[in-house]
Amino acid sequence: MSMFCFQCQETIGNKGCTINGACGKKGDVANLQDLLIYSLKGLAIFRSQATLAVRKKYADTCNELDKFIVENLFSTITNANFDRDHFIHAIKEVIKMRDMGKAKVAEMGFKNIKFAEHDAATFTVNDENIDAKAASIGVLTTDNEDIRSLRQLITLGVKGMAAYADHALHLGKEIKEIVMFIEKALVSTLDDRLSVDELIALVMETGKYSVDAMAALDAANTETYGHPELTSVNIGVRNNPAILISGHDLKDMEELLQQTKGTGVDVYTHGEMLPANYYPAFKKYDNFVGNYGNSWWKQGEEFEKFNGAIILTTNCLIPPKDSYKDRVFTTNNVGFAGVKHIPAAEKGAAKDFAAAIELAKTLPSPTEIETGSIVGGFAHNQVFALADKVVAAVKSGAIKKFVVMAGCDGRHKSRNYYTDFAEALPKDTVILTAGCAKYRYNKLNLGDINGIPRVLDAGQCNDSYSLALIALKLKEVFELNDINDLPIVYNIAWYEQKAVAVLLALLYLGVKNIHLGPTLPAFLSPAVVDVLVKNFHIAPITNVEDDIKTMIG
Repeated sequence: MSMFCFQCQETIGNKGCTINGACGKKGDVANLQDLLIYSLKGLAIFRSQATLAVRKKYADTCNELDKFIVENLFSTITNANFDRDHFIHAIKEVIKMRDMGKAKVAEMGFKNIKFAEHDAATFTVNDENIDAKAASIGVLTTDNEDIRSLRQLITLGVKGMAAYADHALHLGKEIKEIVMFIEKALVSTLDDRLSVDELIALVMETGKYSVDAMAALDAANTETYGHPELTSVNIGVRNNPAILISGHDLKDMEELLQQTKGTGVDVYTHGEMLPANYYPAFKKYDNFVGNYGNSWWKQGEEFEKFNGAIILTTNCLIPPKDSYKDRVFTTNNVGFAGVKHIPAAEKGAAKDFAAAIELAKTLPSPTEIETGSIVGGFAHNQVFALADKVVAAVKSGAIKKFVVMAGCDGRHKSRNYYTDFAEALPKDTVILTAGCAKYRYNKLNLGDINGIPRVLDAGQCNDSYSLALIALKLKEVFELNDINDLPIVYNIAWYEQKAVAVLLALLYLGVKNIHLGPTLPAFLSPAVVDVLVKNFHIAPITNVEDDIKTMIG
């Protein structure tokens, strides 16, 4: 095998990609991503073994080393960065920071500290041996499949957590405790002394900090841009030159809108950036038109028809076609060889989107692919405002069940299941959704129940936190002791590592009877699946008719 990766739902044969990734990354890049994570574990070993006295020398707030770890973990998430040179540079920077940190500890007078001589904390590489080293430290070096499975569940959950933490950091949110856990978890995956039971406990702790990371990001977003509100989002186009912004980063959205104001260039969202339309702070911009297109996997077709400049702010990039590649810009942790990259701004300054704006001015307006509008903005604050109406509908029997259909979309035909499932649901059910999974049913005409839309979109994948808060609020209103006694069922679609963090967060909150699809993760061994089934009653999806009988009755 030239590589081995099984971190996403579309991994080949639901076993693992062994030549190139199903996502489009090359085998050498997959190995370099493994080596970057390995080197970050070595950096975390250094941090974890510094004495308490040394720790106190570090501020209680996140410092540049913490941010560096979070950003680099995020870059290894599926469909974020495909650039070989990026990962080579990042690995060398990690080693440099690790060794500088050790030297700094000695300079501070703590010369008797002996750091563990684990290879992750001591190895070095050069241009000649980096590929050989990268190929030698992959997932399969852990022989025991159950230990391997649990280590991967922790690592992938931490990667998803890092994505949410990174967005919160961009908005100035303090997340020190979350980052300290990330470092602890990374080190733990190298500790051969940990038993299966201890690793399972660490999996649950990963769920706890995933909740904290989503809560921190929710607070950062709402404190900065206001609470999402019920919004009708335009999905048509205007005749002006335009920029399409995709990904998840709301700070980039804000700065782009500020810089395009008055330029004659319109701005549209795509994919997971759709929920930006729900925030009050962005509605004041006359050139913010609405949403263009659908989920991430359709970008090959939709980016081509958009005609204007395109900005990818986070993961969800697929290898761009030559027909539109020269119109694509990446930023933050996103990268692709030959695609223009917008660098981070100096501290305190705004990111410079001038190159994308000037290019957009020279390009045709978007080709219209659909018309009309879609409704969203049902995050926790908006649903709480409708609480009396919702509770009355439940008590009257108008609403019999809520179905949480949050998570990710993907390109496999098996995902048509989610459209069919939504259409087949009884008309007295309401869908609660977040993430790009919503594109499978958010444009269906499913109607409403007493004025409550049958699809309540809370926002991005991280806004699954809102769905958890809504469930906890209903538990309180109905005076129930167990969240699982609510008329709520879970049919979750997953694709990448942020979905792993969301799943672990739900398990930590005590949610049971989750149906997961289109497939169970390839990184779960049979024994680990058995633990999840016994403790949480997790089950795979089967077919629409049987699953509706099981979930709805």
